[in-house]
Amino acid sequence: MIANVRKGSLNLDWNAQWIGWDRQQDVVPCFWKVFTLPQKQISSAVLQITAKGVYEASLNASRVGEFIFAPGWTVYEKRLQYQCYDVSSQLKQGENRLEVLVGKGWWKSPLPGWANEEQKKMYHQRNTALLAQLNIVYEDGETTVICTDGSWQVQESAVRFSEIYDGEIYDAAYIADASDAVTILNESFEQLIPQQGSEVRMQERLSPVGIFTAPNGERILDFGQEITGYVEVSVTAQKGQRVSLSFGEVLDKDGNFYNANYRGAKSQYEYFCCNGKQSYHPFFTFYGFRYVRINAFPGGVEQAQADHFTGIVLHSQMERTGSITSSNPLLNQLCENIVWGQKGNFLDVPTDCPQRDERLGWTGDAQAFVRTACFNYDCERFFAKWMADLAADQGEDGYVPHVVPDVIHAPKASAAWGDAATICPWEVYLAYGNKEILQNQYESMTKWVDYITNTTTTQFLWTGGEHYGDWLGLDAPSGSYKGSTREDFIASAFYAHSVSLVIKAGRVLGKDVSMYETLYDKIQDAFRKTYPTFTTQTECVLAAQFCLTDHVQAAADQLAQMVQECGVQLQTGFVGTPYLLHVLSRYGYTKLAYSLLLRQEYPSWLYPVTKGATTVWEHWDGIMPNGEFWSTDMNSFNHYAYGAVADWIYGVAVGINPVEDAAGYERVRIAPMPNESLDWLDVSLKTRKGTIRSAWNKQGESFRYTIHTPVDAEIVIAGKKHLVAAGSYIYYSPINT
Repeated sequence: MIANVRKGSLNLDWNAQWIGWDRQQDVVPCFWKVFTLPQKQISSAVLQITAKGVYEASLNASRVGEFIFAPGWTVYEKRLQYQCYDVSSQLKQGENRLEVLVGKGWWKSPLPGWANEEQKKMYHQRNTALLAQLNIVYEDGETTVICTDGSWQVQESAVRFSEIYDGEIYDAAYIADASDAVTILNESFEQLIPQQGSEVRMQERLSPVGIFTAPNGERILDFGQEITGYVEVSVTAQKGQRVSLSFGEVLDKDGNFYNANYRGAKSQYEYFCCNGKQSYHPFFTFYGFRYVRINAFPGGVEQAQADHFTGIVLHSQMERTGSITSSNPLLNQLCENIVWGQKGNFLDVPTDCPQRDERLGWTGDAQAFVRTACFNYDCERFFAKWMADLAADQGEDGYVPHVVPDVIHAPKASAAWGDAATICPWEVYLAYGNKEILQNQYESMTKWVDYITNTTTTQFLWTGGEHYGDWLGLDAPSGSYKGSTREDFIASAFYAHSVSLVIKAGRVLGKDVSMYETLYDKIQDAFRKTYPTFTTQTECVLAAQFCLTDHVQAAADQLAQMVQECGVQLQTGFVGTPYLLHVLSRYGYTKLAYSLLLRQEYPSWLYPVTKGATTVWEHWDGIMPNGEFWSTDMNSFNHYAYGAVADWIYGVAVGINPVEDAAGYERVRIAPMPNESLDWLDVSLKTRKGTIRSAWNKQGESFRYTIHTPVDAEIVIAGKKHLVAAGSYIYYSPINT
């Protein structure tokens, strides 16, 4: 129905109704409406739209907007984004057709893939739904509003199946022979919010670097880079011919296709051709891959050529801000791998991995990587939306889920994972200087530390909880995924750290934080009395990093000794690794920190690079030295958490850091810590105040420092402070300093 509204500006409140289809099936429905517009000039036309599921709208056969997987993944019960698109150029006088495909997306998928059958059934039984409203204003001031209502029709689409984990099946020759009336749904409007996050978009198009026949005879594409996205196929074919693809991250030791580590994710790609020249890429699913096995192709798989295929990279819209280059090619590749890992996992939420039956917003990974993320990209908007979902998913008692949005529903929160509630807001504030981040999240931050205070079994420590420990620590007992660091030690350390961040945030906001200052002092005192000695690398790291010992230098000394005694190797997991190099360099072991960074043998950051990695691995030995895989159960080759090491390169090796009382790089401290193991290191960082550059290189018996700062800065060279105004500077210092 077309509603003619009085002259004047439109009321953008929702006049539409939620509509759906009462058929439970896997075929993606196409909702459509044909309408006629008068012979009048259009001044503006805005399509307001959202869905329960993921949608793609087209107006007169032209796609609306660039947002892939709109409306995005949020805590749907409390926050469902809607989008507004300017469609004035797509409308015409006379007859128009608006179509909207609505796929399952995250709304109707069995998240996670390894959930129990009851949970899977619950998600699968959900119905997708559409809400849309086209607001048109003519030059004479008249308005027309076209809403989803009972006048819309729905029919099967050519997308015969689509699901996040299991892929997509598309029949280009399919033509619906009938339409049904839509069902009016009694769905709430209360959770609707304007678009808050960064849109997921097509970002890059990659051609395969090669196509080859594997030893077992299979035809395989190599894109040369692990990406998150999908493949576009372009082919001339006959109706009914088929393109079938499978996706994998790595090859096995014999050079054959491998994707057993995808676990339950089918990751199908089935395209049934029509007649003639055609192109296709999936609508509502994505894959994590470098290699693609061609299972079927028109005329036979041997007819498939590299130029039939294009890899399309998807991730949230973010501006690249940081870059690192050095004299070491392996280190350069590691830094590129870290960037690609961020791109591959920043797809609307910070996922752990993009390929297997998981792809969840793990809080522990996000807090470990957030500082590096904000160096590499401007991701303030990305994190602002996700942190708002964290607060929405937070329990009334302050409980923070393990993943956000929460589809796991674990009974208890975990240290270091739940601490994303405090760490992420503070790091994003430091990077961009936006107090609104802290204002929006401050209640969530305080609720989190209050949760610990109210659930611990030991006052002023955190005991009695259930935690992930130092996840994947290399010192783990046999058969365990957790390292050997005491879980109560980790929990109590992060308790102290989170309280300290609440204090800092409260001071920025002008809050009374005296209660938390007293609490922090008591936690620190209790920690020092309870944990006077340290038994693992991670315990030394946390005690020193969070200043929870009266003998911080001794803790760093012990850490250095542990690292050296095991052959200059790290043994830390998800909890200790992000801070490891920071503690070493801060307390006199910069050379040892560089040795760990540049180590090529397992375990190390560069070991995966020597094995051909193009993203960061979940396990240091995802591919073991003998070519075998660590496991099939939990072995992602695109897991960004260990990429947190890049923040040491930005913040220590070239020494770029915001000043806490001048967040957002209003002022900056640049204190490079060079080492002879590199001939040169050059880093640039685009901030809201301009681009900072810090570089150094060896010149004979001296280091030459080239620094550009767009703001006033404290520059520290060889222990000497220089207070300088904005500008460019060159300094020299003897190597032995």
